Amino acid sequence: MARYGSTGQDPDPAYRRTEHPVWNRVERFIEPFGDTDREVLPQNAWQFIAYFARQARGPFIVLLLVGGLVGAVDAALYWGVGWLIDILDSSTPATLLADHGWELAGLLSLLLIVRALVMVGAALIEQQVIVPRFYTMVRWQSFRRVIEQPYAFFQDDFAGRIATKIAQAGESVGDFIITSLQSLWSFLTFIALTFIVLSTLDWRMGVVVAVWGLGYGAVVRYLLPRLRAAGKNNANERSVLNGRLVDIFTNILTVKLFDTGRREHGDVKQAMGNYLGAVTHLTRMITLVRTSVAVLNGLMMSAVAVLAVSGWMAGTISTGAIAATMGLVFRLNQMSGWMMFNINGLIRAFSTVQDAIETISVEPVIRDRPDAPDMAPVSGHIRFEDVRFNYGKGDIGLFDGLDLDIKPGEKVGLVGPSGAGKSTIVSLMLRLFEPETGRIAIDGTDIASVTQTSLRRQFGVVSQEPSLLHRSLRDNIAYGAADPTRAMIEAAAKKAKAHDFILDARDPKGRSGYDAHVGERGIKLSGGQRQRVAIARVMLKDAPILILDEATSALDSEIEAAIQDNLATLMDGKTVIAIAHRLSTIAAMDRLVVLDNGRIVQTGRHDELLRDKGGLYARMWTRQSGGFLSFAEAAE
Repeated sequence: MARYGSTGQDPDPAYRRTEHPVWNRVERFIEPFGDTDREVLPQNAWQFIAYFARQARGPFIVLLLVGGLVGAVDAALYWGVGWLIDILDSSTPATLLADHGWELAGLLSLLLIVRALVMVGAALIEQQVIVPRFYTMVRWQSFRRVIEQPYAFFQDDFAGRIATKIAQAGESVGDFIITSLQSLWSFLTFIALTFIVLSTLDWRMGVVVAVWGLGYGAVVRYLLPRLRAAGKNNANERSVLNGRLVDIFTNILTVKLFDTGRREHGDVKQAMGNYLGAVTHLTRMITLVRTSVAVLNGLMMSAVAVLAVSGWMAGTISTGAIAATMGLVFRLNQMSGWMMFNINGLIRAFSTVQDAIETISVEPVIRDRPDAPDMAPVSGHIRFEDVRFNYGKGDIGLFDGLDLDIKPGEKVGLVGPSGAGKSTIVSLMLRLFEPETGRIAIDGTDIASVTQTSLRRQFGVVSQEPSLLHRSLRDNIAYGAADPTRAMIEAAAKKAKAHDFILDARDPKGRSGYDAHVGERGIKLSGGQRQRVAIARVMLKDAPILILDEATSALDSEIEAAIQDNLATLMDGKTVIAIAHRLSTIAAMDRLVVLDNGRIVQTGRHDELLRDKGGLYARMWTRQSGGFLSFAEAAE
């Protein structure tokens, strides 16, 4: 099992700039980049929330206590107002301080000191201790699990949607816990104290508050499932809309070139319409809640007011008691509306967590075995033994008993029509997918028995459509190498014929040369430039097994010829697997493996395969060379 602990890397300088000797004493109760060995996060929303709450139990216990104090201080202030009115009625200006000086000082301390300390404490715990670091902790641990998912996981979802789930998870878990422990608990404390105060004045007023509490709970209980479903649907439709927008903007060139009928307008309009429908349903639930609470509060305040005035008329309740009573119920009215909004937020946060864990808390289809060792450096002997694979789609496999043996240092070209299985062989070799049966071994070691990271460390890959990270050209070339020097990076770029155009590179923020950023997926570079940066990256990595998937397809003939010598040097002593549709680029390989419909139909050197005139390779070669000859003849 891969260990989900610290990466050993220091945080970004922007994070370090937040270091402060005073603030950090308060803020460092939660480690934002801490982690555990748990491979899959809880798949139930309650368990997911509790899992993270336990990692910060100290601050949350303090928040619970502070939340209760907020409600208690609130109720005490209204009780204090009633008490003040009563002593003013029964005292004279001359004797007030003598008779009640200490009590008045206590009330003043409650207003000036106790209330301030409680409010400041609540702000510090929530805003400084919990919000920044706890939210980051949830996002960090969620990211660590998602990034370990296999390649197919990311093929089946929008990149923007996955990123949104991770960002929303941290915020929603934090909001749910904070609202529960501070706002909701403060509200419940206030209700309990209001019930006690009113019951001591007139048991009937206590009954009114109790009945109101039951009615309030019934409203929440009745609407909770509907609000939860509406909130979850709202979060899902929002993420679908965001994902669709990101997908469009990520592939904006394709949209500009091919979407002449404004298909995207219709797709986005449909997604926005679905989101609008979800929002409308959710807001209807909110309106229903607010209406119910307004009616319920009106009945409660009216009943308490009638009982309080009746008690005053009967001489059983003082003027100050009426003031305290009406203040408490008016405050309860305000808090109940505000709390229903918070409960609504709780439901939305809970629904968002439910939605997020469907992406975050997924059992990885491909995982390292428990205590899997790292793969030692290999010589590059690759064997496919009776491999069966069909992307999990059914009984009949793309490969059904595939056997392939590639010797150390052998240069092998994979040839065949589209869909024959060439790229799938490479994907299985890299363990981007798992064979359904059979075994793949490198130097006799089953690749499923070692860590994925160490396995892929043995490969250098140049694909037909290399994607670059939106970082500097230097970072892109160095990606995959262990602490290369500037000289090593530039040497690799020169070998890949990328150094000259890199020196001329500029980005909108004024960065130039190797420091220039390439844009998302490298779209600020031409296809040939991206390919050369990718080749430089592989040259710098210098792995023992080299995979070239149409590695020079985006290069013009002059650049390709200039790179070929360096590629030949790079291939020296390595096991090489090359895929190319232009057969001339791999004709000089030690061996060609011809595939058709997932089967190896021919194998041999270029000249040997050409002798089999009826074979697939000879037919493919004839079509390509014949096509070139016909074009040349037409030109003449």
